[in-house]
Amino acid sequence: MRSPVLLVIAHGSRDPRHAATVHALVERARSLRPGLRVETGFLDFNAPAVPRVLERLAAEGVEDVVALPLLLTRAFHAKADIPAVLHEASARLPRLRIRQAEVLGPSPLLLSALERRLYEAGLDPSRKRSTGLVLASAGSTDPEAIAVIAEIARELRHTGWCAVRPAFASASLPRTEDAVGQLRAEGVRRVAVAPYVIAPGRLPDRIAAGAREADVIADVLGAAPELARLLLRRFDEARVEERVAAAG
Repeated sequence: MRSPVLLVIAHGSRDPRHAATVHALVERARSLRPGLRVETGFLDFNAPAVPRVLERLAAEGVEDVVALPLLLTRAFHAKADIPAVLHEASARLPRLRIRQAEVLGPSPLLLSALERRLYEAGLDPSRKRSTGLVLASAGSTDPEAIAVIAEIARELRHTGWCAVRPAFASASLPRTEDAVGQLRAEGVRRVAVAPYVIAPGRLPDRIAAGAREADVIADVLGAAPELARLLLRRFDEARVEERVAAAG
């Protein structure tokens, strides 16, 4: 039986850095598993759009697709936008079976990628215990997504940082600059900011602007090897879940 095609679904952005980063991440995933076909589709702003990719795959005779949201939390896009797009495509392309995989987060691999970016930005690993960390995400109006970020911040606190504060670039509070200021007010002398976002764009730029008073500002997660491995892990998990469901 042929392996399904992995379709990575990104949100898209007017910022050209966004698509370039997504393509670099997908290419890294391809390099880790050469026998797997990996395609990329966007919900908005960039081409190819998800429906067009699915139409092309169906025209080529592909029968099975695992659609993987390139998202860190299960917010609106994972719960509504992407399922709606996939449902509409399934109705038009009945011979193409489409399954939606889980979003990327939470995962220990994401935490490893965060620390990688912080160390690449100049943070000395030996000074971690005297450093306060701001975990800066894009933000969401979805309570489940906000709760996930808060839980990740608590988990990070137990990995050796002297303090960890969540922050948000939109929709929720506190903002990055406020979280940095709060840590300073509590007597934390060294503060690092870790953007919990995949690709550059308007909201990551807002995080960077709010981190001006921090000592270290990490880059976005981007095409980190941990993220490429996580794409493949979510793909494999989706296939296992289907086999279990079929056996049951």
